[in-house]
Amino acid sequence: MLELVTNFHFLRPWWLSALLPLGLLIYLWIRKTRQHSTWSAAISQPLLDVLLDTQTVSTAARLRAALWTGAVLSTVALAGPSWEKLPQPVSQKNDALVIVLDLSLSMFAQDVSPSRLSKARQKIVDALRLREEGSTGLVAYAGDGHAVVPITDDDKTIENLLGALSPAMMPVLGSRPASGLILAKELFANAGLVEGRILLITDGIRETSEVSRFRDSSFPISILGVGTESGARIPVNRPSEPTRYLTDESGRQIIARLDQSRLIQAAQQSYGRYSQLTIGDADLEVTLSTPLPTEDASIEVEREFDIWADMGFWLCLPLAVMMLMSFRRGLFTACFVLVLIPEPSWAENVAIPSTASGISSTSETPINTDATSTSLSRFWRGLWQRPDQQGYQALLDNDPAAAAALFENRQWQGAARYRSGDYAASAEDFARDQSPTGLYNQGNALAKLGRYADAIERYEQVLSRVPNQEDAAFNKALLEELLEQQSQQEQQEQNQQQQEQQRQQSDQQSQSTPSQEDESDDTQEDRDDTDKQEQNAPDQQPNSPPEQEQEPLDEQQRDEKQEALEQWLRRVPDDPGGLLRRKFQHETKQRLRQGDYSNRQDEQIW
Repeated sequence: MLELVTNFHFLRPWWLSALLPLGLLIYLWIRKTRQHSTWSAAISQPLLDVLLDTQTVSTAARLRAALWTGAVLSTVALAGPSWEKLPQPVSQKNDALVIVLDLSLSMFAQDVSPSRLSKARQKIVDALRLREEGSTGLVAYAGDGHAVVPITDDDKTIENLLGALSPAMMPVLGSRPASGLILAKELFANAGLVEGRILLITDGIRETSEVSRFRDSSFPISILGVGTESGARIPVNRPSEPTRYLTDESGRQIIARLDQSRLIQAAQQSYGRYSQLTIGDADLEVTLSTPLPTEDASIEVEREFDIWADMGFWLCLPLAVMMLMSFRRGLFTACFVLVLIPEPSWAENVAIPSTASGISSTSETPINTDATSTSLSRFWRGLWQRPDQQGYQALLDNDPAAAAALFENRQWQGAARYRSGDYAASAEDFARDQSPTGLYNQGNALAKLGRYADAIERYEQVLSRVPNQEDAAFNKALLEELLEQQSQQEQQEQNQQQQEQQRQQSDQQSQSTPSQEDESDDTQEDRDDTDKQEQNAPDQQPNSPPEQEQEPLDEQQRDEKQEALEQWLRRVPDDPGGLLRRKFQHETKQRLRQGDYSNRQDEQIW
């Protein structure tokens, strides 16, 4: 309530100035109607009451009161009362850009400080911050091209991955800009875009045709040259090693030079523009200013921003009620009784299951729905919303168990049960959908239940239909590695148990077979005492510790094993370079199987 009062304001407060003339009109009208008519001056009051119809007079008074009240409410509604923000869809300029970054070995050259690669990374960051709107994609290439980030408006993701990009992570050495431009066109096609800009950041190309053969007025290719015409040597050593430079077959050090004339020609033939990398933004203003066929077009994006909501429409409800009350008596009482109708009993005791797979037992926490505000809110929501809409709202309110009880759509119900921790029920719901999405969700639920083999099988079904589903591939590899580790742990435990059993057996044999000299010294009384002890404790081995001492150790081992299992399930890689390197290697292996790298023996590796 305090937040509502604090945020309350009018979006169009100038409309409130209309209340001044409206108040004056109401005052003049009331003053005029209160004056006695000419009949009241000529006829006495008792006789006047008999002659005039008092019911008609009271009806006219109610009508006038409703009229003036409605005028006041209408004026306040036009002023736009507001006290909360609501998400609204966003439209942005249709300005898509794909940056194609050269990651050949020559980008290690240091003719620009600190290196060509560092300058190119910083220039990409400048381009992202210079563009006020639009979406951006990123492609890297050396001997082959790889898509780093699809076309997106999340610039932070691109900036986060830039630091991990390096020629050292590229599986195939060389410099083939055509492979990067092919992927750039694919990113546009996958995003459903029919036009966009391509910015090629490179320190040189071998042939102009490597770029110009992709010429398209809808996808102009601009080039940003990195380096100097005098060039520099290419260091190939690690920072902690002595300085070494790349050499050719004859042992001479290679000098990587920037050939601007060839780059200018390639950009002009591809409807783009060329600029050498500079310190300021002048180079980006040139290369990113190429015209597009529909420069001013805009598209709707899947993002929202919050704006103050105009709540003036709520005042239409009392206006409608007053209009009805002017004609029918008792309507206000009927509306009041309707509001006080209690909520159905089935919604008063909904349980939220709180389950942790293999960790603790299921517990239930009842939702407190005794509050009048909650009951009224759900009642009104039930009048105007379908069950699926009510379940979605409950999901937004962080109440997944209540959402699962409301949803009629089984997939939404499965998602709600998954969030509430009821993985078994969610797996059954997801099993009804045999689409890749349903199979992927079912695999996640089975993984949470500890059924890793079944989960891997679902992920394999997803990958058989959608081979580039990276999430399913990552989860499958993670579970396979987990199963392998568990198998190794179980094998180690079995080996340890066998070794322990063998040691105990050897100890027992050494104690149960004493020497003849010791046996001759034993008295009959000692033998009798020994027999009695063996009869009293026939199941206890001489060197085995008591059962009470073993039990805490077993429990501790189980806890450690369970903790390790949870860490595997929660493991999220935080090294973008490692992920990109594995992604590039996987794509390269697939292309090798397809024979894409044949006839490349004569190409230079830098």
